[in-house]
Amino acid sequence: MRWKRTIQLVDVHCEGEIGRVATGGVPNIPGKTIAEQLNYINTVDDSLRRFLCLEPRQGPLGSVNLLVPPKREGADAGFIILQADQAHAMSGSNSICVTTALLETGMVEMQEPTTIVKLDTAAGLVTATATCRDGRCESVELTMTPSFVQELDLELDTDNWGKIKLDLCFGGIFYAIVDASAVGLTIDKANARALVEAGMAIKAEINRKIPVVHPEIPEISGVAYVMFRGQEPDGAVRTCTTMWPGRVDRSPCGTGSSANLATLHARGLAKPGDVFVSRSTIGTEFRVGLKAVTEIAGRPAIIPTISGRAWTFGLTQVALDPFDPTADGFAVTDVWGPEAGQIR
Repeated sequence: MRWKRTIQLVDVHCEGEIGRVATGGVPNIPGKTIAEQLNYINTVDDSLRRFLCLEPRQGPLGSVNLLVPPKREGADAGFIILQADQAHAMSGSNSICVTTALLETGMVEMQEPTTIVKLDTAAGLVTATATCRDGRCESVELTMTPSFVQELDLELDTDNWGKIKLDLCFGGIFYAIVDASAVGLTIDKANARALVEAGMAIKAEINRKIPVVHPEIPEISGVAYVMFRGQEPDGAVRTCTTMWPGRVDRSPCGTGSSANLATLHARGLAKPGDVFVSRSTIGTEFRVGLKAVTEIAGRPAIIPTISGRAWTFGLTQVALDPFDPTADGFAVTDVWGPEAGQIR
């Protein structure tokens, strides 16, 4: 073999959303904090992201989580989420995937019936409480980073749907949350393509007009995703997070559900101790709890919890042949969606 680089991955999915975990071969990434490392990938050198997230080594679905040494005292591991568009600060489904991989590979010693794993992310420290039995991680409850509302009922002029209302909020990354009815759709697998197209258009419009920056972590800025929401007959919140360049999150979306919980609290519809069900486009579920009320830079905020499950389904070794003309990665609009045309 004439490989220039090899990276070992544990293949994991959380409630249907793939979150592979890079456990070996991850190069050193400059930065004194995870946020600085995230910023380095996004602004200085994104070759590792392209290598792991684009074709021919990866398809349009899922994320790759880079395990890196933690920077915060007391954390068991640090990680950075890589996706087709950029590196992201935080993800609930990926945190559950990382926790499951760490425990089931023995990188963190599993204790039964529960193991606590502390994860260092660019958005802050996430505490994962894993329920374990017979050597398996059965479920994970995450105590998330603080979530807050940037603005409720923000009006946005659009070409396709006229004036729509949205909630701009933070759940580990910034979201625009829109009622699916505002774009004339319901959240269903049959509508996934139409929801993605609407989400991409709304996201582009927001980021053109409304700059957002985390008040304490300047490396986190801009709306990352548009999440559509709906109400189920049994009271569950139906979610559809649309992700660049053209797909929907298969899970109920932990950071999006956290952001939505912040909107419920801001409207007086949720209080500490309440637990809600978030249901994904494919029908999988997270339990979303409001653990506590706090503040971020003088702004009201909440501490959410997210509970879900993940399953390991394989081991992969990804390699780079130095003579491969597609080494930089590529994406084609036939399967990635029209936005993939922007990838060079």
